[in-house]
Amino acid sequence: MARTALTADQASARLHELTVIDVRTPGEYATGHLPDAHNIPLDHLDAALPALRTAAERGDLLVVCASGARSAEACRRLAEAGITAATLTGGTSTWTQLGHDVHRPAGVRAPWPMERQVRLAAGSLVLSGLLAGRLHPGARWISAGVAGGLVFSAVTDTCGMARLLAKLPYNRPKATDLDSTLTALSGGRPSV
Repeated sequence: MARTALTADQASARLHELTVIDVRTPGEYATGHLPDAHNIPLDHLDAALPALRTAAERGDLLVVCASGARSAEACRRLAEAGITAATLTGGTSTWTQLGHDVHRPAGVRAPWPMERQVRLAAGSLVLSGLLAGRLHPGARWISAGVAGGLVFSAVTDTCGMARLLAKLPYNRPKATDLDSTLTALSGGRPSV
């Protein structure tokens, strides 16, 4: 794949020939994903390298996330491992805004998207720090720490809080789900 990024329209036109890897958490994936996308959360990417290498030998890889930031990081890490992949510009957010097809598992209750989880956690910590600061002034440092973390997150386009929240049980893949995904990628079977 010559390009390192594809727009939603470019990806849609080539979807039948691409192996799509969604690096969001399983909870985010369950809220809706590109057709036939395989879910390999970003923090499991290293373990998936052999399967991804095999899949890349069969055809082009497209890596997606919610906004394009995590998929760009995944593509960088894949390139370091000698695996060529493209990222979806604007992620699934742009994909759905443009009206492209999204698959949602029937009967699955999906947790909130990661961005919403981060907003809840950050807001709760800031509010808790301010309220506790009325009794113990030093507790205001909690709010200051979260504010500093949010500024750092914006400047570096990373999110430590999202990485922590991704480790919560409802954001983790079941071992059997990840194993079947890696088997499908290694064996060349169709996506689930």
